[in-house]
Amino acid sequence: MADNTYKVQKGGKAKGSLFSFIGDKFKLDSLFADGVPSKYIPHTLFLTCIGIFYIGNNHWAEKTIRKIDNTRVEVEELRADYTSLKADYMLASKQSEVARKVKKIGLEESYIPPNKIVTKEGEY
Repeated sequence: MADNTYKVQKGGKAKGSLFSFIGDKFKLDSLFADGVPSKYIPHTLFLTCIGIFYIGNNHWAEKTIRKIDNTRVEVEELRADYTSLKADYMLASKQSEVARKVKKIGLEESYIPPNKIVTKEGEY
């Protein structure tokens, strides 16, 4: 079995990534040689908390928008039901419809107007 070896690139400079380019340009290795400086920790934590709050707020807003859209659709359906039920009720409560329905049970529509009964005050 052959030994593992590294490939050596021929000619020119090796291609580096964006992060290695930034590291070479700004000399970040010397800044973090002894670990992360403690003076940057509060700022990092603050920015992390703001980022988490931003993401959570975005999720909450999208969830609220979905609820509003669902409620809007439900309101439109209920409004359509209300309109159709109201039209049915108005049709069923017409005098001619009521007379037609009660004719089945033997009642007839009276064509004589009702009499008004007048009593003297204190009579009863």
